[in-house]
Amino acid sequence: MARPFQYSPDIQSFMRLLESRGELLRVREPVSRDLEITEVADRLVKKGGPAVLFENVKGSDYPVVMGLMGTRERMALAAGVRDLDELAQKIRALIDLGGGGSKFGLLSNLPKLKDAMNLPPRRVQSAPVQEVVWRGDEVDLSKIPVLKCWPEDGGPFVTLPLVITNDPETGERNMGMYRMQVMSKNTTGMHWQRHKTGTRHLEKAKKLGQRLEVAVAIGGDPALIYAATAPIPPVPGLNEFAVAGYLRGQRYPVVRGLTVDLEVPANAEFILEGYVDPQEDWVVEGPFGDHTGFYTLPDLYPLFHVTCVTMRRNPVYPATIVGRPPMEDAYLIEASERLFLPAAQLIIPEIVDYHMPPAGVAHNLVVVSIKKEFPGQAYKVANGLFGLGQMMFAKVVVVVDENVKVSDMDAVWREVVQKAVPGRDTLTTRGPIDVLDHSSRGWGYGGKLIIDATTKRPEEIGSPKSSREGQAQDFAVDLFFPHPETNLPDFPGVLAQRQTADGYWFVALQKTRPGQARELAETFAAHPAADGVRQLLICDEQTDVNDPGDVWWTVLNNVDPERDVWNLPEGTGGLLAWDGTRKLPEEGFVRPWPPKIVMDEAVKRRVDALWHVWGLPEQWR
Repeated sequence: MARPFQYSPDIQSFMRLLESRGELLRVREPVSRDLEITEVADRLVKKGGPAVLFENVKGSDYPVVMGLMGTRERMALAAGVRDLDELAQKIRALIDLGGGGSKFGLLSNLPKLKDAMNLPPRRVQSAPVQEVVWRGDEVDLSKIPVLKCWPEDGGPFVTLPLVITNDPETGERNMGMYRMQVMSKNTTGMHWQRHKTGTRHLEKAKKLGQRLEVAVAIGGDPALIYAATAPIPPVPGLNEFAVAGYLRGQRYPVVRGLTVDLEVPANAEFILEGYVDPQEDWVVEGPFGDHTGFYTLPDLYPLFHVTCVTMRRNPVYPATIVGRPPMEDAYLIEASERLFLPAAQLIIPEIVDYHMPPAGVAHNLVVVSIKKEFPGQAYKVANGLFGLGQMMFAKVVVVVDENVKVSDMDAVWREVVQKAVPGRDTLTTRGPIDVLDHSSRGWGYGGKLIIDATTKRPEEIGSPKSSREGQAQDFAVDLFFPHPETNLPDFPGVLAQRQTADGYWFVALQKTRPGQARELAETFAAHPAADGVRQLLICDEQTDVNDPGDVWWTVLNNVDPERDVWNLPEGTGGLLAWDGTRKLPEEGFVRPWPPKIVMDEAVKRRVDALWHVWGLPEQWR
């Protein structure tokens, strides 16, 4: 398969490629790493703008580049394909080494086998990333322009780290992207969550009574940066270096660390070498404005000691920001969709396609289309997905027919209204939940919801009375609230509401007491105006009811489906109500509820004033 371009496998070559295509801006005037860079990068990515290189970062000798993979097109370039759909084709070709035992069958596999041979990394003796070395007291992380991204962040965070460890027992290599809060000139937090491979390596090191060596690469081939985020199947020999080598069509260059027995990317910009001591007390890390769009509150995590820093002679510091979607990580997630699709189809062959929309921040919503052949197949597929790697964290799975485009969320939600009767075609279960989910019933454990929005077989319909499937909906024009600005009688907390033409009612509620959302939902369900409505979404007061993406992002973050999604009136199959408000201690929720990420208004005004000083085009402001 011909490559759409060629560039050397490192960040700076990729930057030159983007600049030649008009997809990278340069800011030469001074800019602060404290919130200002975030505000600029956030505006650019949300408007589909170019990447940006900040050449003059206050307090640092090194420039910062942001947004390298901030569009679908740039993500495809980083992965070495013309389009992200081509990723699925490349992976499908790799895992399908069939052809039979004949001579001609074996010959037909030679091109695939040649690609597969590019998987192992290639050891080199010298590397650009070791041109400059800091050891011992020379190590000073404050000289590297690590960003403070959001106002309530606990400090500056490394946001694109490629964290490398080896299994202390087997020697198996792992690379993952775990955020790192800078704690001092030579220490950072290490955000190893309970389900991550780095945590398992640390636990093994503790049992063996030894420190765990760690190397952190910053920069390198964009394909490797992507691979560090990808849900790679647990296949022997298949790791992040292998995936990057396969995508690039050449073995990935690695070099041994100077002070750790770990192989690191030879073409990175910086390498932080050191260790984590499993015998040490963990340290408080956070808050952090996370990819959910909410702050992750402070918690205890291991401490990483940096004993050596190596770098290029003129390095660039690459970073990203996460927060309220859409963000740059949405395109990495989309690439992982394409990468994972062939493997998912290999295990669950009726899957046609799937999508994790930005409003679902990866793990809150998965839409999957299937070729349906028997009753109950939607539940079979959804439960199968829950058993596939990181899909175990999925909170809501919507299953649709094969002819539905899973990335067209308007079409998906219409299918839900027309084909999913609440109660009959919805199923609540439990399982592992991402530890960053603030609404789950327990840390890393909570409710899940399956919505079967496929065309029903006779066995699935039951009583004809309960099925309105396929009927055109003629929604009442006399809205429940006489005027959009009018509050519900006896419900002064309702600030805004909107009914859509396809059976949804969005409500923004200023919640002041326990049980308020449930009372609102039951009142609405009993009202004649609810007759044409299948889905009631109750949100917090910060939600824009005129923006469906904002509504779904808020609701999906704020519900534990087992606790907060109700079929009302009870047992009728008439209305599905979602309580997307914050949960109160009086409602049995004992953990602190995190705030949504909002940039400081003073920073916004400062960036507005400096936009043209920085030479940034008005269209991206």
